[in-house]
Amino acid sequence: MPQQSPTDRQPLLSWPEPALPAPALPAPALPAPALPAGLTAEHWRRAGRALLAKTIAEFSYEELLAPEPDGESAEAGGYLIRLPEADYRFRARRGAYGSWRVDPASVVCTPAGAQGPVEGDPLVFLRHARGVLGLTGDTLGHLIRELTATLLADTRLLAEELTAAELADLGHHELEGRQTGHPWIVPNKGRVGFSARDAAEWTPEARAPQTLPWLAVHRSLAEFRGDPGLYAEETAGVVSGLGERAGEYLLLPVHPWQWDEVVVPLFAPWIASGQILPLPTDGELRLPQQSIRSFFNLSRPEGCTVKLPLSVLNTLVWRGLPTERTLAAPAVTAWIHGIRDADPFLRDECRVILLGELASVAVDHPHYRGLPEVPYQYKELLGAIWREPLGRHLDAGEQARTLAALLQTGSDGRALVAELVARSGLPARDWLRRLFAVLLPPLLHFLYRYGTAFSPHGENAIVVFDERCTPVRLAVKDFVDDVNISDQPLPELAELPSEVSGVLLREGPAGLCQFLHSGLFIGVLRYLAPLFEDQLGLPENEFWTLLGERILAHQRRFPELGDRYRLFDLFTPTIDRLCLNRNRLLLDGYRDRPERPHAAVHGVVENALHPGGPGALPPQRARVVTPAP
Repeated sequence: MPQQSPTDRQPLLSWPEPALPAPALPAPALPAPALPAGLTAEHWRRAGRALLAKTIAEFSYEELLAPEPDGESAEAGGYLIRLPEADYRFRARRGAYGSWRVDPASVVCTPAGAQGPVEGDPLVFLRHARGVLGLTGDTLGHLIRELTATLLADTRLLAEELTAAELADLGHHELEGRQTGHPWIVPNKGRVGFSARDAAEWTPEARAPQTLPWLAVHRSLAEFRGDPGLYAEETAGVVSGLGERAGEYLLLPVHPWQWDEVVVPLFAPWIASGQILPLPTDGELRLPQQSIRSFFNLSRPEGCTVKLPLSVLNTLVWRGLPTERTLAAPAVTAWIHGIRDADPFLRDECRVILLGELASVAVDHPHYRGLPEVPYQYKELLGAIWREPLGRHLDAGEQARTLAALLQTGSDGRALVAELVARSGLPARDWLRRLFAVLLPPLLHFLYRYGTAFSPHGENAIVVFDERCTPVRLAVKDFVDDVNISDQPLPELAELPSEVSGVLLREGPAGLCQFLHSGLFIGVLRYLAPLFEDQLGLPENEFWTLLGERILAHQRRFPELGDRYRLFDLFTPTIDRLCLNRNRLLLDGYRDRPERPHAAVHGVVENALHPGGPGALPPQRARVVTPAP
């Protein structure tokens, strides 16, 4: 080896020569951060005032708070909540099922040691009430985030609100983006995982039509169920470039957020191997529904609504698609449709629309598949369900609105339902009778005759109106997630297909009745009744009387089912108080768990349909109809 000269040797450590300063370059011009639409001090104040009233009302309903009459103002509905750091005073009226209706303008806060009251703030209220509510630090931290995100969404809605008449002119798809969300759950638009940009582009209130990218997933990872012809029609516009290998893959759309946040990080090995291939969009514009993970097809209104997993935490659960239920969806639809099609009452008299889930693709994660103990969100990562569009079932002149939409109030303070009643030309009492005649008979018939209960909450139940805004029939959706069956040995359930019985939950009689009580009566109608009283002059007592009369009219229509009316008794003195906010605050919090959480149960409430209860039904109207001898 040649010997180095001293000048060739380099020191083991050396300092670099001082560098000459680089010529100054102009800094790139960056745009200013985008300001969320509607975020102004006035909108924030209005949204906060409404949310604080809702927080007090719903927390009091679930007995998380215990307001007391407030001295001399108690006669006028004045109440007081004493907290260690502040007192909160407000006016409220009590309603059916023990509910509270808090006047948003009346809520004031008097901090300890302050000279006088100040306007309340829902986020400050959480701080003041954290000890009384029993919140842990982690739950409180996440809850403040969810409430702030909910307020941010509410400010956008306020900035673009319409009058009741303008709301009544909107179509079904357009009205979805104007709704304020779940009436019972306080942090109803938390969407944990979404950024501000995500919310501006992909939420219902953004009302921004979007195209969806697609994936090709190898059949070794993915499974298909349902109608092959419909699947071929829905995927016809997708260019896969797979050529002769096309038969080895299944095609499905994917939410861009899910691709970035979930699919790439968790399915990276199969993307690397070519078993998952990203594809371009099919070019069709789609619009998010209130459920945030389901999309209307605007480019092809006759095309299916597509439901996709979206691993954000919103209204109690991660919004994924469970693999087993996704695959079972078409079979559950076929069974539900079979009942309807073979029953003349459902088919010909009710003409109920059952929006079927006709095809599905599920992609099970190979590593999480055999780990039952891992959080359920990791078993709901990738898939798609194609649901029938409502438009193909509507007759000429018919228009559809979700039941939840009837709770909306316009910028003019007028309720949408008051506008619809006025347009119908009917007295409020007759219009309400017509609404109950549309809602209840198909739901009751499935319950009484077939031991099957839908979850008819405000988004699953869709009211179809004629050209005069009179209710004419009912549409129902979400079968595989929200249909439950009786645990009793009913002959109608004896021949249940195995793929259906394996996924539908079985409930006792009281549990099945709860889907009507909590999903419909408490979850929707207890908010609708005050609108009828305040804006249409129909006393709330009469509202519940009319509801009970409709149930009994249905029982008289089918006297041979008397034993079922006793089994599935909707007129019990009390029912369990199901609590949706209590689940988040005290039961599950924000912890992961292997199974999806359920509503908490806390005590009982008086049944508005029971004789002598808030509905004050006359005793003879609350009797159970028995079969004729």
